[in-house]
Amino acid sequence: MNVAWYMARRLYGEKGSVRRASRSAIAIATAGVSLGIAVMVIAVSVVLGFKREVQDKVTGIGSHVQILNYQSLYTAEYQPLAVGPNIMRAIRRMPEVDHAQRFCQKMGMLKTEDGFQGVAFRGIDEDYDLAFLRSCLTDGEINTPFSKSKQSGRLMLSKTIADQLHLSVGDKVYAYFFDERLRARRFTVSAIYATHISEYDSRLVFCDYRTVHQLLGYEDNQSSGAEVTVHSMDELPAVSSRISELLAGRQDPYGAYFTAPTIRETFPHIFAWLDLLDLNVVVILLLMVAVAGFTTISGLLIIILERTQFIGIMKALGATNSSLRHLFLYWAVFIVGRGMLIGNVLGLVLCWLQNQFHLVRLDAATYYVNFVPVLVEWPWVVVVNIATFIIAVFALLLPSLVVSNIHPARSIRFE
Repeated sequence: MNVAWYMARRLYGEKGSVRRASRSAIAIATAGVSLGIAVMVIAVSVVLGFKREVQDKVTGIGSHVQILNYQSLYTAEYQPLAVGPNIMRAIRRMPEVDHAQRFCQKMGMLKTEDGFQGVAFRGIDEDYDLAFLRSCLTDGEINTPFSKSKQSGRLMLSKTIADQLHLSVGDKVYAYFFDERLRARRFTVSAIYATHISEYDSRLVFCDYRTVHQLLGYEDNQSSGAEVTVHSMDELPAVSSRISELLAGRQDPYGAYFTAPTIRETFPHIFAWLDLLDLNVVVILLLMVAVAGFTTISGLLIIILERTQFIGIMKALGATNSSLRHLFLYWAVFIVGRGMLIGNVLGLVLCWLQNQFHLVRLDAATYYVNFVPVLVEWPWVVVVNIATFIIAVFALLLPSLVVSNIHPARSIRFE
Protein backbone atom coordinates (compact mmCIF):
# COMPACT_ATOMS: atom_id res chain seq x y z
CA MET A 1 0.00 0.00 0.00
CA ASN A 2 1.18 3.54 -0.78
CA VAL A 3 1.27 5.05 2.74
CA ALA A 4 1.57 8.65 1.51
CA TRP A 5 -1.49 8.20 -0.74
CA TYR A 6 -3.49 6.61 2.08
CA MET A 7 -2.64 9.36 4.59
CA ALA A 8 -3.35 12.10 2.04
CA ARG A 9 -6.79 10.62 1.47
CA ARG A 10 -7.46 10.46 5.20
CA LEU A 11 -6.26 14.02 5.83
CA TYR A 12 -8.21 15.39 2.86
CA GLY A 13 -11.37 13.64 4.02
CA GLU A 14 -11.13 14.69 7.69
CA LYS A 15 -12.82 18.05 7.43
CA GLY A 16 -13.07 18.53 11.16
CA SER A 17 -9.32 18.37 11.68
CA VAL A 18 -8.60 21.03 9.07
CA ARG A 19 -8.00 24.48 10.49
CA ARG A 20 -9.90 27.54 9.37
CA ALA A 21 -7.02 28.96 7.30
CA SER A 22 -6.56 25.61 5.57
CA ARG A 23 -10.25 25.37 4.80
CA SER A 24 -10.14 28.83 3.23
CA ALA A 25 -6.97 27.98 1.31
CA ILE A 26 -8.47 24.74 0.00
CA ALA A 27 -11.70 26.52 -1.00
CA ILE A 28 -9.78 29.28 -2.82
CA ALA A 29 -7.50 26.77 -4.55
CA THR A 30 -10.48 24.67 -5.63
CA ALA A 31 -12.31 27.76 -6.88
CA GLY A 32 -9.22 28.92 -8.78
CA VAL A 33 -8.83 25.60 -10.55
CA SER A 34 -12.58 25.41 -11.25
CA LEU A 35 -12.64 28.92 -12.69
CA GLY A 36 -9.55 28.27 -14.80
CA ILE A 37 -10.87 25.02 -16.28
CA ALA A 38 -14.34 26.46 -16.92
CA VAL A 39 -12.94 29.52 -18.70
CA MET A 40 -10.56 27.38 -20.77
CA VAL A 41 -13.30 24.96 -21.84
CA ILE A 42 -15.58 27.87 -22.76
CA ALA A 43 -12.83 29.78 -24.59
CA VAL A 44 -11.80 26.78 -26.69
CA SER A 45 -15.43 25.88 -27.46
CA VAL A 46 -16.33 29.45 -28.46
CA VAL A 47 -13.34 29.77 -30.80
CA LEU A 48 -14.06 26.39 -32.40
CA GLY A 49 -17.69 27.41 -32.75
CA PHE A 50 -16.79 30.76 -34.33
CA LYS A 51 -14.41 29.16 -36.79
CA ARG A 52 -16.89 26.48 -37.80
CA GLU A 53 -19.83 28.89 -38.13
CA VAL A 54 -17.96 31.53 -40.14
CA GLN A 55 -16.18 28.96 -42.33
CA ASP A 56 -19.49 27.23 -43.05
CA LYS A 57 -21.05 30.55 -44.05
CA VAL A 58 -18.15 31.61 -46.26
CA THR A 59 -17.84 28.23 -47.99
CA GLY A 60 -21.60 27.68 -48.12
CA ILE A 61 -21.83 30.05 -51.09
CA GLY A 62 -18.19 30.63 -52.03
CA SER A 63 -17.17 26.92 -51.87
CA HIS A 64 -13.72 25.72 -50.83
CA VAL A 65 -12.12 25.88 -54.28
CA GLN A 66 -13.19 27.75 -57.41
CA ILE A 67 -12.08 26.66 -60.88
CA LEU A 68 -11.86 29.81 -63.01
CA ASN A 69 -10.47 31.29 -66.18
CA TYR A 70 -7.07 32.70 -65.23
CA GLN A 71 -8.13 36.10 -66.63
CA SER A 72 -10.97 36.24 -64.11
CA LEU A 73 -8.43 37.06 -61.41
CA TYR A 74 -7.72 40.42 -63.08
CA THR A 75 -11.13 41.51 -64.34
CA ALA A 76 -14.25 42.82 -62.66
CA GLU A 77 -16.41 40.03 -64.12
CA TYR A 78 -15.82 36.33 -64.57
CA GLN A 79 -14.42 35.33 -67.95
CA PRO A 80 -15.82 32.28 -69.80
CA LEU A 81 -14.32 28.87 -69.18
CA ALA A 82 -15.19 25.44 -70.55
CA VAL A 83 -14.86 23.01 -67.64
CA GLY A 84 -15.28 19.72 -69.45
CA PRO A 85 -17.04 16.62 -68.10
CA ASN A 86 -13.72 14.77 -67.80
CA ILE A 87 -12.40 17.40 -65.39
CA MET A 88 -15.62 17.39 -63.37
CA ARG A 89 -15.59 13.59 -63.12
CA ALA A 90 -11.94 13.56 -62.02
CA ILE A 91 -12.67 16.11 -59.29
CA ARG A 92 -15.81 14.34 -58.08
CA ARG A 93 -13.88 11.09 -57.75
CA MET A 94 -11.48 12.61 -55.23
CA PRO A 95 -12.40 11.04 -51.87
CA GLU A 96 -12.20 14.36 -50.00
CA VAL A 97 -14.58 16.15 -52.39
CA ASP A 98 -18.16 16.51 -51.21
CA HIS A 99 -19.68 18.32 -54.20
CA ALA A 100 -18.69 19.97 -57.49
CA GLN A 101 -20.93 22.23 -59.59
CA ARG A 102 -20.76 24.77 -62.42
CA PHE A 103 -22.11 28.32 -62.19
CA CYS A 104 -22.58 31.46 -64.29
CA GLN A 105 -22.40 34.99 -62.95
CA LYS A 106 -23.09 38.40 -64.48
CA MET A 107 -23.27 41.91 -63.09
CA GLY A 108 -26.51 43.83 -63.43
CA MET A 109 -28.88 46.19 -61.67
CA LEU A 110 -32.17 45.70 -59.83
CA LYS A 111 -34.54 48.66 -60.04
CA THR A 112 -37.76 49.41 -58.21
CA GLU A 113 -39.81 52.56 -57.72
CA ASP A 114 -37.93 53.14 -54.46
CA GLY A 115 -34.41 52.82 -55.79
CA PHE A 116 -31.85 50.66 -57.54
CA GLN A 117 -29.00 48.38 -56.55
CA GLY A 118 -26.06 46.93 -58.50
CA VAL A 119 -25.86 43.18 -57.90
CA ALA A 120 -24.24 40.02 -59.21
CA PHE A 121 -26.68 37.54 -60.74
CA ARG A 122 -25.49 34.00 -60.11
CA GLY A 123 -27.06 31.37 -62.31
CA ILE A 124 -27.39 27.95 -60.73
CA ASP A 125 -29.01 24.71 -61.86
CA GLU A 126 -30.24 21.35 -60.62
CA ASP A 127 -26.70 20.25 -59.69
CA TYR A 128 -26.24 23.16 -57.28
CA ASP A 129 -26.25 22.19 -53.59
CA LEU A 130 -29.01 24.31 -52.02
CA ALA A 131 -28.66 22.94 -48.48
CA PHE A 132 -26.79 25.98 -47.17
CA LEU A 133 -29.08 28.50 -48.85
CA ARG A 134 -32.14 26.71 -47.45
CA SER A 135 -30.63 26.98 -43.95
CA CYS A 136 -30.23 30.75 -44.42
CA LEU A 137 -33.76 31.50 -45.64
CA THR A 138 -35.63 34.21 -43.75
CA ASP A 139 -38.69 34.27 -46.00
CA GLY A 140 -40.07 32.17 -48.82
CA GLU A 141 -38.87 28.71 -49.77
CA ILE A 142 -37.05 26.78 -52.49
CA ASN A 143 -39.52 24.09 -53.46
CA THR A 144 -37.84 23.18 -56.73
CA PRO A 145 -34.21 23.62 -57.84
CA PHE A 146 -33.24 26.31 -60.28
CA SER A 147 -33.07 25.13 -63.88
CA LYS A 148 -30.32 24.76 -66.45
CA SER A 149 -32.61 24.33 -69.46
CA LYS A 150 -35.38 26.88 -68.90
CA GLN A 151 -36.08 30.29 -67.39
CA SER A 152 -38.53 30.28 -64.50
CA GLY A 153 -38.21 33.99 -63.69
CA ARG A 154 -37.55 33.22 -60.01
CA LEU A 155 -35.10 35.33 -58.05
CA MET A 156 -33.62 34.71 -54.60
CA LEU A 157 -32.00 37.71 -52.98
CA SER A 158 -30.56 38.68 -49.62
CA LYS A 159 -32.42 40.41 -46.83
CA THR A 160 -29.99 43.33 -47.12
CA ILE A 161 -30.94 43.95 -50.76
CA ALA A 162 -34.63 43.28 -50.09
CA ASP A 163 -34.66 45.90 -47.31
CA GLN A 164 -32.83 48.46 -49.46
CA LEU A 165 -35.30 48.04 -52.32
CA HIS A 166 -38.35 47.38 -50.11
CA LEU A 167 -38.99 44.00 -51.71
CA SER A 168 -40.70 40.96 -50.26
CA VAL A 169 -41.54 37.45 -51.45
CA GLY A 170 -43.94 37.54 -54.41
CA ASP A 171 -42.95 41.03 -55.58
CA LYS A 172 -42.01 41.69 -59.20
CA VAL A 173 -38.71 43.44 -59.91
CA TYR A 174 -36.94 44.48 -63.11
CA ALA A 175 -33.27 43.75 -63.74
CA TYR A 176 -31.16 45.66 -66.26
CA PHE A 177 -27.95 44.50 -67.93
CA PHE A 178 -25.58 46.85 -69.71
CA ASP A 179 -23.54 45.47 -72.61
CA GLU A 180 -23.50 46.74 -76.19
CA ARG A 181 -27.17 47.39 -75.61
CA LEU A 182 -29.48 47.63 -72.64
CA ARG A 183 -31.37 44.44 -71.83
CA ALA A 184 -34.08 43.97 -69.23
CA ARG A 185 -35.58 40.97 -67.46
CA ARG A 186 -38.48 40.75 -65.04
CA PHE A 187 -38.15 38.48 -62.01
CA THR A 188 -40.40 37.37 -59.17
CA VAL A 189 -38.87 37.29 -55.72
CA SER A 190 -39.27 33.68 -54.56
CA ALA A 191 -37.06 33.61 -51.43
CA ILE A 192 -34.99 35.86 -49.19
CA TYR A 193 -31.82 34.70 -47.42
CA ALA A 194 -29.37 36.16 -44.88
CA THR A 195 -25.84 34.84 -44.36
CA HIS A 196 -24.60 37.92 -42.43
CA ILE A 197 -21.50 37.85 -44.65
CA SER A 198 -21.55 41.33 -46.17
CA GLU A 199 -19.57 40.24 -49.24
CA TYR A 200 -22.52 38.02 -50.17
CA ASP A 201 -25.54 39.79 -48.70
CA SER A 202 -24.76 43.16 -50.26
CA ARG A 203 -24.38 41.99 -53.85
CA LEU A 204 -25.37 38.39 -54.64
CA VAL A 205 -28.73 37.19 -56.01
CA PHE A 206 -29.61 33.78 -57.46
CA CYS A 207 -31.62 32.83 -60.53
CA ASP A 208 -31.77 30.15 -63.22
CA TYR A 209 -28.52 29.09 -64.85
CA ARG A 210 -30.16 29.36 -68.27
CA THR A 211 -31.04 33.04 -67.75
CA VAL A 212 -27.52 34.15 -66.89
CA HIS A 213 -25.90 31.87 -69.47
CA GLN A 214 -28.05 33.39 -72.21
CA LEU A 215 -27.30 36.94 -71.07
CA LEU A 216 -23.57 36.21 -71.12
CA GLY A 217 -23.78 34.79 -74.63
CA TYR A 218 -21.59 31.80 -73.77
CA GLU A 219 -21.28 28.63 -75.79
CA ASP A 220 -23.14 25.59 -74.42
CA ASN A 221 -19.99 24.13 -72.81
CA GLN A 222 -18.86 27.42 -71.28
CA SER A 223 -19.64 28.82 -67.83
CA SER A 224 -18.15 31.30 -65.39
CA GLY A 225 -16.42 28.43 -63.62
CA ALA A 226 -16.95 25.57 -61.22
CA GLU A 227 -17.06 25.29 -57.44
CA VAL A 228 -15.73 22.46 -55.31
CA THR A 229 -16.61 21.78 -51.68
CA VAL A 230 -14.72 19.34 -49.48
CA HIS A 231 -15.76 17.48 -46.35
CA SER A 232 -13.74 19.69 -43.97
CA MET A 233 -11.30 22.59 -44.01
CA ASP A 234 -8.54 20.23 -42.86
CA GLU A 235 -8.73 18.51 -46.26
CA LEU A 236 -8.57 21.75 -48.25
CA PRO A 237 -4.76 21.91 -48.73
CA ALA A 238 -4.60 18.35 -50.08
CA VAL A 239 -7.56 18.84 -52.44
CA SER A 240 -6.27 22.21 -53.63
CA SER A 241 -2.89 20.66 -54.42
CA ARG A 242 -4.43 17.77 -56.35
CA ILE A 243 -6.74 20.08 -58.33
CA SER A 244 -3.80 22.35 -59.17
CA GLU A 245 -1.85 19.35 -60.44
CA LEU A 246 -4.86 18.25 -62.51
CA LEU A 247 -5.23 21.69 -64.14
CA ALA A 248 -1.54 22.66 -64.43
CA GLY A 249 -0.80 23.98 -67.92
CA ARG A 250 -4.24 22.94 -69.17
CA GLN A 251 -6.27 25.04 -71.61
CA ASP A 252 -9.94 24.76 -72.51
CA PRO A 253 -11.00 24.42 -76.19
CA TYR A 254 -11.07 28.23 -76.49
CA GLY A 255 -7.52 28.75 -75.23
CA ALA A 256 -8.38 29.86 -71.69
CA TYR A 257 -6.03 28.78 -68.92
CA PHE A 258 -7.34 27.27 -65.67
CA THR A 259 -6.70 28.49 -62.15
CA ALA A 260 -8.07 27.21 -58.84
CA PRO A 261 -8.00 29.75 -55.97
CA THR A 262 -9.05 28.51 -52.54
CA ILE A 263 -11.51 30.23 -50.23
CA ARG A 264 -8.58 31.35 -48.07
CA GLU A 265 -7.15 33.21 -51.04
CA THR A 266 -10.52 34.70 -51.95
CA PHE A 267 -11.31 35.97 -48.43
CA PRO A 268 -7.91 36.38 -46.73
CA HIS A 269 -9.19 39.03 -44.28
CA ILE A 270 -11.84 36.72 -42.82
CA PHE A 271 -9.44 33.84 -42.32
CA ALA A 272 -6.76 36.15 -40.91
CA TRP A 273 -9.31 37.23 -38.30
CA LEU A 274 -10.14 33.60 -37.50
CA ASP A 275 -6.44 32.76 -37.17
CA LEU A 276 -6.06 35.69 -34.78
CA LEU A 277 -8.66 34.09 -32.52
CA ASP A 278 -6.27 31.18 -31.98
CA LEU A 279 -3.72 33.59 -30.50
CA ASN A 280 -6.37 35.04 -28.20
CA VAL A 281 -7.22 31.55 -26.95
CA VAL A 282 -3.55 30.80 -26.24
CA VAL A 283 -3.32 33.97 -24.14
CA ILE A 284 -6.50 33.05 -22.23
CA LEU A 285 -5.26 29.50 -21.61
CA LEU A 286 -1.93 30.74 -20.27
CA LEU A 287 -3.64 33.24 -17.96
CA MET A 288 -6.08 30.66 -16.63
CA VAL A 289 -3.32 28.09 -16.05
CA ALA A 290 -1.38 30.78 -14.17
CA VAL A 291 -4.45 31.55 -12.02
CA ALA A 292 -5.05 27.88 -11.26
CA GLY A 293 -1.38 27.26 -10.53
CA PHE A 294 -0.99 30.33 -8.30
CA THR A 295 -4.04 29.56 -6.17
CA THR A 296 -3.06 25.88 -5.82
CA ILE A 297 0.53 26.72 -4.86
CA SER A 298 -0.67 29.28 -2.30
CA GLY A 299 -3.13 26.78 -0.86
CA LEU A 300 -0.47 24.06 -0.57
CA LEU A 301 1.95 26.41 1.20
CA ILE A 302 -0.72 27.37 3.73
CA ILE A 303 -1.57 23.69 4.33
CA ILE A 304 2.11 22.79 4.85
CA LEU A 305 2.69 25.70 7.26
CA GLU A 306 -0.40 24.81 9.29
CA ARG A 307 0.74 21.18 9.41
CA THR A 308 4.23 22.03 10.68
CA GLN A 309 3.71 20.14 13.98
CA PHE A 310 2.33 17.15 12.10
CA ILE A 311 5.38 17.17 9.80
CA GLY A 312 7.74 17.35 12.81
CA ILE A 313 6.00 14.42 14.54
CA MET A 314 6.07 12.35 11.36
CA LYS A 315 9.77 13.04 10.90
CA ALA A 316 10.43 12.12 14.54
CA LEU A 317 8.64 8.80 13.89
CA GLY A 318 10.96 8.13 10.93
CA ALA A 319 9.11 9.58 7.94
CA THR A 320 11.41 10.76 5.16
CA ASN A 321 11.28 14.11 3.38
CA SER A 322 10.39 12.29 0.18
CA SER A 323 7.39 10.51 1.67
CA LEU A 324 6.08 13.73 3.25
CA ARG A 325 6.48 15.63 0.00
CA HIS A 326 4.50 12.90 -1.73
CA LEU A 327 1.83 13.11 0.97
CA PHE A 328 1.25 16.83 0.41
CA LEU A 329 1.50 16.47 -3.34
CA TYR A 330 -1.24 13.86 -3.25
CA TRP A 331 -3.28 16.18 -1.07
CA ALA A 332 -2.84 18.95 -3.64
CA VAL A 333 -3.76 16.54 -6.44
CA PHE A 334 -7.08 15.87 -4.68
CA ILE A 335 -7.71 19.61 -4.59
CA VAL A 336 -6.79 20.01 -8.26
CA GLY A 337 -8.91 17.00 -9.25
CA ARG A 338 -11.97 18.27 -7.45
CA GLY A 339 -11.52 21.74 -8.93
CA MET A 340 -11.16 20.29 -12.43
CA LEU A 341 -14.33 18.23 -12.00
CA ILE A 342 -16.33 21.26 -10.89
CA GLY A 343 -14.81 23.42 -13.63
CA ASN A 344 -15.60 20.94 -16.37
CA VAL A 345 -19.20 20.59 -15.23
CA LEU A 346 -19.60 24.37 -15.00
CA GLY A 347 -17.98 25.05 -18.37
CA LEU A 348 -19.88 22.33 -20.23
CA VAL A 349 -23.22 23.34 -18.71
CA LEU A 350 -22.68 26.97 -19.75
CA CYS A 351 -21.70 25.84 -23.25
CA TRP A 352 -24.84 23.71 -23.48
CA LEU A 353 -27.05 26.60 -22.32
CA GLN A 354 -25.50 28.94 -24.90
CA ASN A 355 -25.82 26.36 -27.64
CA GLN A 356 -29.48 25.70 -26.85
CA PHE A 357 -30.79 29.17 -25.99
CA HIS A 358 -28.25 31.61 -27.55
CA LEU A 359 -28.14 33.66 -24.37
CA VAL A 360 -25.20 35.84 -25.48
CA ARG A 361 -26.07 37.79 -28.62
CA LEU A 362 -23.74 39.55 -31.08
CA ASP A 363 -23.92 42.18 -33.81
CA ALA A 364 -24.03 40.09 -36.99
CA ALA A 365 -22.74 43.00 -39.08
CA THR A 366 -19.46 42.88 -37.15
CA TYR A 367 -19.07 39.22 -36.18
CA TYR A 368 -20.89 37.51 -39.11
CA VAL A 369 -23.17 35.69 -36.62
CA ASN A 370 -25.93 37.03 -34.37
CA PHE A 371 -25.03 34.90 -31.34
CA VAL A 372 -21.92 33.39 -29.78
CA PRO A 373 -21.55 29.96 -31.42
CA VAL A 374 -20.23 27.10 -29.29
CA LEU A 375 -18.70 23.83 -30.45
CA VAL A 376 -17.58 21.35 -27.79
CA GLU A 377 -15.02 18.93 -29.19
CA TRP A 378 -14.12 16.27 -26.64
CA PRO A 379 -10.51 15.77 -27.80
CA TRP A 380 -9.83 19.43 -27.07
CA VAL A 381 -11.54 19.21 -23.67
CA VAL A 382 -9.39 16.20 -22.80
CA VAL A 383 -6.22 17.97 -23.98
CA VAL A 384 -7.03 21.06 -21.89
CA ASN A 385 -7.63 18.95 -18.80
CA ILE A 386 -4.53 16.80 -19.18
CA ALA A 387 -2.29 19.80 -19.89
CA THR A 388 -3.69 21.72 -16.90
CA PHE A 389 -3.25 18.74 -14.58
CA ILE A 390 0.35 18.12 -15.64
CA ILE A 391 1.31 21.80 -15.35
CA ALA A 392 -0.37 22.10 -11.95
CA VAL A 393 1.38 19.01 -10.57
CA PHE A 394 4.79 20.18 -11.78
CA ALA A 395 4.13 23.64 -10.34
CA LEU A 396 3.41 22.03 -6.94
CA LEU A 397 6.84 20.39 -6.78
CA LEU A 398 8.50 23.64 -5.68
CA PRO A 399 6.30 24.44 -2.64
CA SER A 400 6.48 20.78 -1.57
CA LEU A 401 10.24 21.23 -1.03
CA VAL A 402 9.40 23.39 2.00
CA VAL A 403 8.84 20.13 3.87
CA SER A 404 12.56 19.34 3.67
CA ASN A 405 13.44 22.54 5.57
CA ILE A 406 11.22 21.78 8.56
CA HIS A 407 13.28 20.61 11.57
CA PRO A 408 11.52 18.00 13.77
CA ALA A 409 12.56 19.43 17.17
CA ARG A 410 11.57 23.02 16.36
CA SER A 411 8.44 22.10 14.45
CA ILE A 412 6.94 20.04 17.30
CA ARG A 413 6.98 23.19 19.47
CA PHE A 414 5.62 25.28 16.58
CA GLU A 415 2.31 27.10 17.25
